[in-house]
Amino acid sequence: MLFFGTRCRLFHRQATAPRIFHSAVAMRRFFTTRAMFLPSNIERFGNCAELYDETRPQPPAVICDMLAQLAAMAKPAFVVDMGSGSGLSTRLWNGCADCVVGVEPNDDMRKKAAAVSVPDCGTQIVYCHGYSHATGLPANCADIVTCSQSLHWMEPESTLAEVARVLRSGGVFAAYDCDWPPLVHPEADEAFRAFVGQEQQFAVTHPELYAGVHSWPKSEHLVRIKESGHFRYVREVLVHHVETGNAERFVGLALSQGGIATLLRSGLSEDELGVEDLRSIVRRTIGDQPVPWYWSYRIRLAML
Repeated sequence: MLFFGTRCRLFHRQATAPRIFHSAVAMRRFFTTRAMFLPSNIERFGNCAELYDETRPQPPAVICDMLAQLAAMAKPAFVVDMGSGSGLSTRLWNGCADCVVGVEPNDDMRKKAAAVSVPDCGTQIVYCHGYSHATGLPANCADIVTCSQSLHWMEPESTLAEVARVLRSGGVFAAYDCDWPPLVHPEADEAFRAFVGQEQQFAVTHPELYAGVHSWPKSEHLVRIKESGHFRYVREVLVHHVETGNAERFVGLALSQGGIATLLRSGLSEDELGVEDLRSIVRRTIGDQPVPWYWSYRIRLAML
């Protein structure tokens, strides 16, 4: 049982009863829905929650202001963050909403998110197990739904249908991603791309590591949202964000990529992946002291 304060509802997750199919269509729909769980996508970021939270950027705070304005609310009552990961994009709403719920299927990520202490700014922050197509939340409950760096791992049709179900009339959906890597130094940029690009080579030589993994191009998010037919207003906006980081954080950022995490989990060593080569380049070009990192974000906005 979960309680979401203010307008956030009290609801129960019902125990699973024996399922009886009354038609072939119902059976096909059920098994199609089960396929949407995409377990290989969920497991892709297993065992790297700590590194993910330490090295990934927190989204720009202006996103909260922008979405609240579109929702016509000074302080939204209920925000849902789908695919909330380690909670970076959920904690963004601390002080900017009455209640924010992070929905995350990966147990390690969700545990990490719940373990991070945040100052009491009058926002109830809750993390729950759920999927992008089956959040377990009541219909028409959310003022805002977000997907931060996560929509490309979600089956689009069922996810957008769930977003539309959860949003209230006039509610706002935002799917946003940053461009990789941040602008720091040209040589560090090239080294990052080469290092992360190894995944494509291993996908050819070791296809078994990527069995069941599926993603949808970020460049097509806007079109898919428009063509879903759920939203009356859709557009893309761009914002920028500045953080600071040193060479070691830059290396951690590369290691936090899902493909690299998959390769390390498969038994490949950091030496085999050339981590020290990457570290050598970024230590020379970035150094041990924090310097500005310039991030660019693409935000796909939609209103119900």
